[in-house]
Amino acid sequence: MEPSTDGKVAVSFHGVAKDMEPPAHEPDPRHIAAPSAPALLSYPHGRLLRDGTPHRVLAGSLHYFRVHPAQWADRLERLAAMGLNTVDAYIAWNVHEQRRGRLRFDGGRDLGRFFDLAQDTGLDVIVRPGPYICAEWDNGGLPAWLTGMPGMRPRSSYPPYLDEVARWFDTLVPQIAAAQAAYGGPVVAVQVENEYGSYGDDRAHLEWLRDALTGRGVGELLFTADGPTALMQDGGSLPGTLAAATFGSDPAAAAALLRSRRAGEPFLCAEFWNGWFDHWGERHHVRSVDSAAGTLAGILDAGGSVSLYMAHGGTNAGLGSGANHDGARLQPTVTSYDSDAPIAENGALRPKFHRFRDLLLAATGAVPRPLPPDPPLLAPRTLRPVPGAGLLAGLAALAPAVVSPHPPSFEELGQPSGLLLYRARPLVPEGSHELTVHGLHDRAQVFADGTPLGVLDQETGTLPLTGTGRRVALDLLVENQGRINYGPLLGQGKGILGGVRIGPRLVHSWSVHGLPLDEWTREDVHRAPTVALPAGGSGFATADLDLDTPADTFLALPGFGKGFVWVNGKLLGRHWEIGPQITLYVPAPLLTAGRNTITVLELERFGDRIELRDRPELGPPEEYVETFG
Repeated sequence: MEPSTDGKVAVSFHGVAKDMEPPAHEPDPRHIAAPSAPALLSYPHGRLLRDGTPHRVLAGSLHYFRVHPAQWADRLERLAAMGLNTVDAYIAWNVHEQRRGRLRFDGGRDLGRFFDLAQDTGLDVIVRPGPYICAEWDNGGLPAWLTGMPGMRPRSSYPPYLDEVARWFDTLVPQIAAAQAAYGGPVVAVQVENEYGSYGDDRAHLEWLRDALTGRGVGELLFTADGPTALMQDGGSLPGTLAAATFGSDPAAAAALLRSRRAGEPFLCAEFWNGWFDHWGERHHVRSVDSAAGTLAGILDAGGSVSLYMAHGGTNAGLGSGANHDGARLQPTVTSYDSDAPIAENGALRPKFHRFRDLLLAATGAVPRPLPPDPPLLAPRTLRPVPGAGLLAGLAALAPAVVSPHPPSFEELGQPSGLLLYRARPLVPEGSHELTVHGLHDRAQVFADGTPLGVLDQETGTLPLTGTGRRVALDLLVENQGRINYGPLLGQGKGILGGVRIGPRLVHSWSVHGLPLDEWTREDVHRAPTVALPAGGSGFATADLDLDTPADTFLALPGFGKGFVWVNGKLLGRHWEIGPQITLYVPAPLLTAGRNTITVLELERFGDRIELRDRPELGPPEEYVETFG
């Protein structure tokens, strides 16, 4: 979506430009009116109908923001080839408004194009606009500037929160409304919030969101989705709005619960977890074909509709991966969101795809679509990295310093993600002292006079510091490892939220370099290795890759410790030797014929080579098992 010359906003839907006034803070009475035609999906006697004909929603989750836009059409075609009739898509607010007031719907954010491609493929669309989506996405899809507002209470009836949602919905929802089936588009259903019963019980908040959708023109089927327990359904469902369930096992129990509570409603599994995601430092989750197919068969045997979560997982490209918290520690999510889905991260069709396809086609009797071939891959090769600017000097040279008496947080600096380099020069008496960091979120590499002292990754941690009676060049490189996407710690701040002490004495007078790595331009990335002299075993390194014909590949960094990788100026994401993920998926559209440049920001230790491999390596597997009870 791009501004037109008259100050209005042009929305493309199937080649038709629709002008809307720029969004206002308060709801605009000129919103698209709810369509006069009835919703395409209905359930007048408890049986799901599509335009009056008995129907099952057979959907697959695919997140446009986790797939390169040049691959959207291919991945949608693979969904349809599995026997699905619908694509299920979250909308991540922080993808479109990373900085407040800077709304973007271009390139990989072009919802109109995504809707068009789905319809061209013959798929209906379920839209899940949140505004909270979880999805193991950074901050559950909520912008960091929103949750960083003092006193903010997201996912509730707190008026400042609803004011911001209203402003966002004023721009977003008319685009969804214009793409509804009533207007010839593919959108047939819209979700109200997301699994709210796992979070709270503010009924007024859910009612406000439902009314915000209908008041801005949504007239297709509305539904809520929550876990299959009484507690979750009590908190997240709404009278008069279809209640769906999300689960990975025991569909008979889920169907029985919903039918006992919501007589006259069809059984819809809004998320069937046929795989699972991974955290750094844990094992790679897989789910056997037999286990997943057995549960899918149970949903279909119960007469249910279903959405496969995920049908195609994609990639947490850039710094989009979120994090969980187990009550004692942060659990950051890996770069891959492959999720052991039927359609692999690079589009390959797994055995799970073929088993699911057999079940889905048997349930519908549909004519099978041709199976697309797996995408081509580059032949394996090895590249030699060339070291560039050293870590501390290189990072300090890339951003001006902000001076502060205290160590400011990411939120205080207005930076959503990336790194902060905190620098101070305290006078340290001779002898051994204890350096303490309070309120650390999430990980700090600590240096004294350029020498590593150690790494802290707990909210409060200590390291020994030896003084000489002179001032010490104290540097703390703090990484935001992904904002929490689920649970009561949603919206937790990042950076140093407390202070730094030497013994009992606080350290003041800081200069801080903000490094929003995912906002760097191609020019920034290509300049970074040259801004300072090489120093030590960490910092920037580059490698050139010459190609005749681009194709997908998987990048590995044997011997490297932890850091970030760019290809031709586009940030792939994080790498970390603790695994489980070993390779990073490089989609072919990031590569060009001729010379390509790989840039690595290594925080710990350079390896001696970069490898391009012809298969993913996501780590030692561990069987995923999900139960409620």
